[in-house]
Amino acid sequence: MKPLLDITDVSLSYHSLSGETPALSHISFQLMPGEFLAIVGPSGCGKSTLLNLICGLLRPEQGQILLDGTPVTSGDCRIGYMLQKDHLLEWRTIYKNVLLGLEIRRELTAEKLAYVNQLLSDYGLDKFRSAHPSELSGGMRQRAALIRTLALKPELLLLDEPAAGMNPNETKELMETISFVRDHFNMTILLIEHDMKLVSGICEELTVLNFGKVLAQGPTAEVLNDPQVITAYLGE
Repeated sequence: MKPLLDITDVSLSYHSLSGETPALSHISFQLMPGEFLAIVGPSGCGKSTLLNLICGLLRPEQGQILLDGTPVTSGDCRIGYMLQKDHLLEWRTIYKNVLLGLEIRRELTAEKLAYVNQLLSDYGLDKFRSAHPSELSGGMRQRAALIRTLALKPELLLLDEPAAGMNPNETKELMETISFVRDHFNMTILLIEHDMKLVSGICEELTVLNFGKVLAQGPTAEVLNDPQVITAYLGE
């Protein structure tokens, strides 16, 4: 089986009048179809930069990023990117919000509308389809944002700290939702997250970044017990 996502020797620096700031240095890893990988690391270690490279918003200065054997490009329809903030539009109902991506692509077919209705039912938002974002809890808003992304049926789902700002109950709900996505759709997922409890509870594989480089990668339990990871990220 070949990898769905293949990242090879990727490097990127940010350039300004004051000089060059390395963001990522010689990053390499693979993600197999149906695999669930988390990337963790201190703030500023390059996690969000890596997601922006994977979805084609940035281009690496060195190395290559392949999705199913072909280079990624900006706006690649094979990739679903759920940002840290839900970016739901307050003047639209939840139903209209989850249809936004399909509207933009002009793909509001009967089949895809039925799929969206099923997602709303599966994630407990069917009764809130006529509500507006301000009427929902943080966890429910994130579920709506996730449905908006899943409606496009991506091959690869990128999640950028989806639990940011959530309370423990909302985080638990989100864990259950993401686990359902993984199990029900057998979707390939790459998650960036600071919440180690969430990561250890749902991800089989873990990559730790530190100062733009891979510090450790492998099965989650093994990486979390790596002395380098404990010292550099989790604390002594």
